[in-house]
Amino acid sequence: MSHDTNSPVKSLPQLGWSHFFQQQLDLNEWENTLPCRVTAVHGQLIDVLSNHGHHQLSLPGSWQQLEIIERPTVGDWLLLERDTLKPQRLLQRTSLFRRKAAGLEAKQQLIAANIDTLFIVTSCNQDFNPSRLERYLALAYDAEVQPIVVLTKTDLVDEVSPFITEARSLKRDLLVEAVNSLDRQSCEPLLTWCGSGQTVALTGSSGVGKSTLINTLCGHADQATAAIREDDAKGRHTTTARTLHFLPEGGILIDNPGMRELQLADCEDGIANLFEEIEQLAQRCRFNDCSHQNEQGCAVIDAVENGSLEPRRLSSYLKLKAEQQRNSETIAERRSREKSFHKMCRTFTSDKRRRQEEH
Repeated sequence: MSHDTNSPVKSLPQLGWSHFFQQQLDLNEWENTLPCRVTAVHGQLIDVLSNHGHHQLSLPGSWQQLEIIERPTVGDWLLLERDTLKPQRLLQRTSLFRRKAAGLEAKQQLIAANIDTLFIVTSCNQDFNPSRLERYLALAYDAEVQPIVVLTKTDLVDEVSPFITEARSLKRDLLVEAVNSLDRQSCEPLLTWCGSGQTVALTGSSGVGKSTLINTLCGHADQATAAIREDDAKGRHTTTARTLHFLPEGGILIDNPGMRELQLADCEDGIANLFEEIEQLAQRCRFNDCSHQNEQGCAVIDAVENGSLEPRRLSSYLKLKAEQQRNSETIAERRSREKSFHKMCRTFTSDKRRRQEEH
């Protein structure tokens, strides 16, 4: 356990504390614990900030046995015993971003907690991908956090409006801001969501200009930046861990590393919200279990055929629905489903062989 006396001291409201968290403490906890906000997680070590400054502490071994969702992540509020600084409990979150962890098992990875606004950053070049944006948007809507699509590298294209129009088409009333990340004045519209005590998370794939945008919003060059590869417009990772920054306007910005792969899990509500027009059409399908692929009387397929629904949009919806269902399964559920399928196949093969022998 360590305590940094040189770090700037922030009040609890400056750290994002609100009535939502305050009401969770009883009188004994107010007197004997210290509310801290998690700023970084390094395995068993975590960095936290309180109104007494910065602390680094080790999580007790018992915490490592908890479910992933019960462990602290960047942005969490944690109560420490005032005298010993030993972790006591996590406070309930206002929001939580998570994704499926890499690998075959149905494990989740926590991204950030207690976020007010999500800046989804993409650039005006070959990186612009509506289907990828829909992944981030589904994540935001599932966490009930307001998403803002931030288009960067606007200085490198002749016409920005086609990118803005396509981004806005992904969801009714979706907010889209086009900026030059190198120009502070161009980024000023983003400051609306960066006021005192507000927490903004920033995410997007590698090379879209997140580090440059952070440096501009922070007013100094904390983040390393890397040039984008001109041949395929793909960038290199310059951020490898989630980090927390304080903005001049008083807001808090959490940066996430460029994500090569964002697999959705347990995100059904977010997908339904994002694709609300398809969900509404599905209510008019002839069959309740319509898969919207080849059934007769499918209102969704009819909408594609008459031009009122974009084929790419339906394809993205079906892909994300299938992915989140697959990734949300427990290992036991998946093995049970696969076992039932193989049993069905063996039964079919056995019946077919028996019929052939009878003939």
